[in-house]
Amino acid sequence: MRVLAAAAASLGLLAGSAAAQAPPLRPDQVQFRAVYKELVETNTTLSAGSCTEAAQKMGARLAQAGFAASDLTYFADPAHPKDGGLVAVLKGSDPKAGAILLLGHIDVVEARREDWTRDPFVLVEENGHFFGRGTADMKGLDAIWVDSLIRLKQAPRPPRRTLKMALTCGEETDGAFNGARWLATQRPDLVAADFGLNEGGGGRLDEQGRREMLTVQVGQKAYQDYRLTVTNPGGHSSRPRPDNAIYQLADALEKVRPYVFPVKLTETTRASLAPRAARGDAVGQALSRLFADPADAEAARVAMTDADVNAILHTNCVATQLAAGHAPNALPQRATANINCRIFPGETVEETRQTLVRLVADPGVKVEATDPDKPLAAVTALDPKVIGPMRTLAAKHFPGVPLVPSISAGATDAVYLGPAKVPIYGVPGVFRDADGGGVHGLNERMQVRALYEGRDYLFELLKVYVGG
Repeated sequence: MRVLAAAAASLGLLAGSAAAQAPPLRPDQVQFRAVYKELVETNTTLSAGSCTEAAQKMGARLAQAGFAASDLTYFADPAHPKDGGLVAVLKGSDPKAGAILLLGHIDVVEARREDWTRDPFVLVEENGHFFGRGTADMKGLDAIWVDSLIRLKQAPRPPRRTLKMALTCGEETDGAFNGARWLATQRPDLVAADFGLNEGGGGRLDEQGRREMLTVQVGQKAYQDYRLTVTNPGGHSSRPRPDNAIYQLADALEKVRPYVFPVKLTETTRASLAPRAARGDAVGQALSRLFADPADAEAARVAMTDADVNAILHTNCVATQLAAGHAPNALPQRATANINCRIFPGETVEETRQTLVRLVADPGVKVEATDPDKPLAAVTALDPKVIGPMRTLAAKHFPGVPLVPSISAGATDAVYLGPAKVPIYGVPGVFRDADGGGVHGLNERMQVRALYEGRDYLFELLKVYVGG
């Protein structure tokens, strides 16, 4: 115990020393930290939180900064009163200059206090990191959006282009009212813009905390679940029969398991994978071969051994859930499986379903998309008017760090803005720890320095875009 106490005391001295050496916050950083703290400490989980409350708090800050009531639109579904959101508009001086949209979800993944080292809904600054649910995904960026609107509103002159911000709920779960989807379908006027900025990009730190790479998300794969269902008359388990729902479903899954969707390469994925290919190891060499011939099956097999590469080479489908039977002493009357697919841009939900049907090759297995009307992610262009300023300012703020376009294998609310004809880019600027910072897991964190530096970069980027 004495050894542990001595070690703890030593760590405490080190932490105190580090805190003493940290430069004091600038007044604008103090104001930003207050916004960030209020967002993190407002519980916005589906089970016990309220996005509506968080949206109202951010709206109050904007109103205090001079936004008129007509510039703030609160919205919610009557059936989901706690899943509300906010759209704020900072009008530009030139109505013909167009608009830019800042998109951010304010809901967070569930977090149980008994599992966490610290209270997940208290912003804790410790050992150079902010801890709390949402610190990284994505209330840090939300706070930057709110803070940037306030600073631009209080500037001596208004920006030339209009700047919009949509804070929405429902991104982290299908069980909530999705604000981005509602805006795109019910109030597209509120989010109409030349382009939008969202999560999905960022920066990566290596294991030693050094800046390794900046990424800008240019498009994403589409998230789609498919349900495989087998039904059967069942019966008493003492009298087995040749047709068994569980075995039939298992046979179907075994047919899907080894299938590899064809490799697809776009301008963005080629640029994203180029640094990996440049390493020259087995995976890198395989990627170089795929760049020359995407149909090279052996090269694809080798490249896929890198999970990060495999995630964006093509459509991926994987079994994620199983359910079967109604009693331990009865033959199963029903067996179901969920297959989660991440569909490559340009491919459709129905095309992917038809591939699964062909693989299963059993009319007794029903294959259906669980949300067939969900929009597909639009193919986003590497627009130099958007990417150029990102690259120029990255060289200023993070010299020597490469900026690489990427396509996300995950899913963001950007998918809903495709039908509204608003191309969405996941911004670079905020670096995360090499292990992901505990996003969606325990003890989520964000490096303090990375957040403040990312905020400076993004604010200057916004000023370039809006002409302010």
